[in-house]
Amino acid sequence: MSVALEPIPFPPYRELGNEALHERIKVAKQALGKSLLILGHHYQQDDVIEHADLNGDSYQLSKLAADSVDCRSIVFCGVHFMAETADILANRPEKLRSRDGQRVSVILPDMSAGCSMADMAGIRQVEAAWKQLGEVIDTTDITPVTYINSAASLKAFCGRHGGIVCTSSNAKAVLEWAFAQRKRVFFFPDQHLGRNTSLKMGITNSQMPVWNPHEDELGGNTKQTIQDSRVILWKGHCSVHQMFQAEHVATFRKKYPGIKILVHPECPQEVNDIADISGSTSKIIETVRKAPAGTKWAIGTELHLVNRLKKEHPEQEIHFLSPLVCMCATMYRIDLAHLCWCLENLVQGHVVNQIVVREDIANWSLIALERMLTVS
Repeated sequence: MSVALEPIPFPPYRELGNEALHERIKVAKQALGKSLLILGHHYQQDDVIEHADLNGDSYQLSKLAADSVDCRSIVFCGVHFMAETADILANRPEKLRSRDGQRVSVILPDMSAGCSMADMAGIRQVEAAWKQLGEVIDTTDITPVTYINSAASLKAFCGRHGGIVCTSSNAKAVLEWAFAQRKRVFFFPDQHLGRNTSLKMGITNSQMPVWNPHEDELGGNTKQTIQDSRVILWKGHCSVHQMFQAEHVATFRKKYPGIKILVHPECPQEVNDIADISGSTSKIIETVRKAPAGTKWAIGTELHLVNRLKKEHPEQEIHFLSPLVCMCATMYRIDLAHLCWCLENLVQGHVVNQIVVREDIANWSLIALERMLTVS
């Protein structure tokens, strides 16, 4: 493989049409062969998904890529925290030993592809909250639980403090594990997943104070509220799922008799409570796939996924559960131009936009992730 002296610059790729970009991506993929895996998250746009070797949820994709024997480069068409998890899993100690120390390069085509939810909980904010909690209750009685949609530093925090990571698929099992260890849970960064899951376990809203990191004293709570808590929720949310409202559900049920409401547990409680089915992205996809022809759905999750399900299942009637268009804007930053740019640099021997998690953070994160695997 030839090595150029300088990386290929990005700007010219903006001038190429989609047809040219599709062809150049195919050529680059062919040149890289089995050493490359392109991962496409469910929320990605269709043009990008077309080139993905694997499609799925963030953790599922990272695990599949890490288990590949031939892969030496992962291009993650997702967002920053997903690429971090891929780096942690693909380059964990036993994987490095099996490759004689050779790292798998993890690339995020556009470094501005972040996650607004993950950004709502910074490590310094969580550490400050933990310190304040310790002034009111015994933190050895708290199990920190971070949603997979979080920075590696938060996963490492959980690893260091006896905590664990969860996904939307296994949140209930993880919370059950957490309560088996200690009497309280500190759940971040998504309050809605934490609340909706806990409510189904018999925990009441009065036992779930919300910690606002922008409040100076106890996240806006009283000492008594914290002392009476079972689950302390972080004031964070997904900008996509936050927009769905109870009136949207009522409108669809009135307009389409017999329609079923299918939502993600990142939706607010008032939507989750009245939906017919609430579940992870994988559960949403599987539910639609198994449904009989003629079933009517209003689905509360990311627009690209809903539109893809609509195309894949013309035998069913599928609607987006909102009158407003809302997509994962940061995920949308991964486009054909960025994908082509990073692949052609890779062909030339340049790794651009590489995501490398610091070793100590990766090690503690891995501990929290491995705890999750014991309960999943």
